[in-house]
Amino acid sequence: MPKRENISMSVIRRLPRYHRFLSHLREKGVTRISSTELSAKLGLTASQIRQDLNCFGGFGQQGYGYIVDQLCEEIGGILGLRNQYKAILIGAGNLGQAIASHMSFADDGFSLVGIFDSSPFKIGNRINGIEILDMEKLDAFCAREKPVMAVLCVPREAVSELSDHLCQLGIRSFWNFSHYDIAVKHPDAIVENVHLNDSLMTLCYQIHNASHQTAQVEKE
Repeated sequence: MPKRENISMSVIRRLPRYHRFLSHLREKGVTRISSTELSAKLGLTASQIRQDLNCFGGFGQQGYGYIVDQLCEEIGGILGLRNQYKAILIGAGNLGQAIASHMSFADDGFSLVGIFDSSPFKIGNRINGIEILDMEKLDAFCAREKPVMAVLCVPREAVSELSDHLCQLGIRSFWNFSHYDIAVKHPDAIVENVHLNDSLMTLCYQIHNASHQTAQVEKE
């Protein structure tokens, strides 16, 4: 499976959606699907889907479509989901607890090996069998377990110093919920920023826009 260089991030961001949908089809016992059928289910054009998949080599056969199990495995391989990269989570507040409890890290290419917090009310508790450790134990833990990714669920003002320290410990990949731009200080870090407010505001716009369009129609 040849991989092309300089793949657009817009293509990469569609791959998890393909993988999730194909996994669902596989669970339902579907063995084959065409790009036309995929496009109808995903709200994309068949041409877009073919172009995306062609970035990574040839999949499917004209007139036959895609073998669901094979394509699902191939996309999983492209995404690196079999690697089980070691990850830690810092900040066991409401958001951190929700992520540690409900995210399927193992299905998404990671193994959550440690959870850290500085609150004495949280230290010692367990989430999904993982003990919440004192931040003072972070250095020794990282030296022993060698995690490569950190989930940051801490206040924005704490991230500058924390990200510096994590980079010194060898962690240079971040799933960042803090609204702090880590890449400014660490341009070589791999950062996936998650802004839940952005998603909510986008939804607000869509509701507002739909209401405005409805009002315009009613006036006419």
